[in-house]
Amino acid sequence: MARKILGAALMGLAAASALVSASALSQAGSAGPVRYAMDAATMSGLGAMGSGGGLGAVLGMMRGGRPQAVRMLSLHHGAPTTAPPPQADHFMPATAGLGTSVRLLPPQRSKGGAREPEAPPRFERPSGRLLLFWGCGARAPAGQPVVIDFSRLAAGEVPPGLFVAPIDLPDDWQVTSANSRTYTTWPNREDMKQLPANASLVGAHRIAANYAREINFTLADDFMPPLEATASPLASGASMLAWKGLDKATGYYAWAIGAKDGGRRGAPSEMVWWASSKQQAFGGPLWDWISPAGVRKLIAAGTVMPPEQRDCTIPAEVIKAAGEALMVNLQAYGPQADFAYPPRPADARKAWKPEWIARVRFRSSTMLLPGMAGMGGLGAAEDDEPVPEARPRKPKCKGLKGLAERAAGLCE
Repeated sequence: MARKILGAALMGLAAASALVSASALSQAGSAGPVRYAMDAATMSGLGAMGSGGGLGAVLGMMRGGRPQAVRMLSLHHGAPTTAPPPQADHFMPATAGLGTSVRLLPPQRSKGGAREPEAPPRFERPSGRLLLFWGCGARAPAGQPVVIDFSRLAAGEVPPGLFVAPIDLPDDWQVTSANSRTYTTWPNREDMKQLPANASLVGAHRIAANYAREINFTLADDFMPPLEATASPLASGASMLAWKGLDKATGYYAWAIGAKDGGRRGAPSEMVWWASSKQQAFGGPLWDWISPAGVRKLIAAGTVMPPEQRDCTIPAEVIKAAGEALMVNLQAYGPQADFAYPPRPADARKAWKPEWIARVRFRSSTMLLPGMAGMGGLGAAEDDEPVPEARPRKPKCKGLKGLAERAAGLCE
């Protein structure tokens, strides 16, 4: 039952957040230089399972171990020019483990020939209430939670102030089909291969396209190490989220989502959403890559935790309100490498019209589930009875381990 509750909660919140982000990104014009965005992510914990860790990660967690971290890469190429049919190749170091190159292709076209727009997934609007908590501390401050009643919202309406607005920084540009006359991406429908666990991006990179000038740059940064985090119950009923710091992390942001069974087809009666920020700040760009300049701005505002911070207490009220189903996510924002041709002049007063600009961003994130061995033990006291090991191929998914089993197709 917990898997259905959390699934409904995550789909609703993620899709609503995507609506906000997509609206902001579509405002950019198509004029300007060729742009290339390369996003490199390291995912551990439950995130490794859902992002390519597969059955091996699930079984490893059931045996009390930690799933192997997964490295992911996404490439986006946009240009103000056109070429039929457009394609690009990214030639990268052999240490990446992807062969000589990977092929970037445009989004798949619909039957009528038009390019399918990038849109958030459809989701069923959740019922019940959403309880919002924020801030690190053993107890929730006065005035929390903020309660949002979904039954009072118009279909498709996003509650005002729920999601963080896009960061207003000139260098936080995006590459999408909406702001590029020609747009290609990888992975795509023809190539979905995964990176090996030891993949490295350090070295020379070259991007050749039939619709734009060639791009060349050399990377010194690499995938960030996996985040190692634990969540330990406290006598107060709160939970201490702690993690090992990453050398190149520019800041940290944590959030947790939980829900209680509404007793009707697994629909939640109450969803609980907590964030580590000092003010009401959820979703939006906080779930994405953020430039170091953007992170510094958010740290100053109290939205993101500074890079030297190593723990954050989840209030007791959040743990109590979440009931059985609770998932915790911790994200470390990382460095960013920027390249351009011709390079940006040292004197900002001089005119600069680059032919191309490229950006490589890094981040690392992990997910913890309560009661699962090797995942932090959130909400389970040390003297609690151990959860019996789940047997594969159960006809029904039960409890929190069912989340992992269902992801691997071991139960229904």
